[in-house]
Amino acid sequence: MTEYLGALAARLAIPGLPDWTGLVLLLLVALAALAFLLMPFSVFGVKGRLEAMEMQLDELRAEVRTLPMRLNDAPRGRARSAEEDWVEPPTPARNTAPAPRTSPPVPPPPVWPEPRGNREEPKLDWPPRR
Repeated sequence: MTEYLGALAARLAIPGLPDWTGLVLLLLVALAALAFLLMPFSVFGVKGRLEAMEMQLDELRAEVRTLPMRLNDAPRGRARSAEEDWVEPPTPARNTAPAPRTSPPVPPPPVWPEPRGNREEPKLDWPPRR
């Protein structure tokens, strides 16, 4: 058994440190992983959030239970028709400012300067022929 631990420690050795440091680091990482797996969820705050959601669900269930009772207690009136609810839209007042433009103004066409003399653009021979 000691030979096995010695060989394992030699394989895990960190250069420049004693042979046993790699084995200690491996044990510390394994212990941290085990603690992480065994940790209860309340440490992460899940338990508190679940309790808050459960309270909200209880409130919603109580409200849903009372909803039919409130609907039965409500006074029943005559349903109004669409003609009774209709209201004429207001008419625009006369002699007001003109309506704003719905499109931008059209700019005037560009004016090109008159050519001066007999000037021509240079003729380019591209790519140059050899």
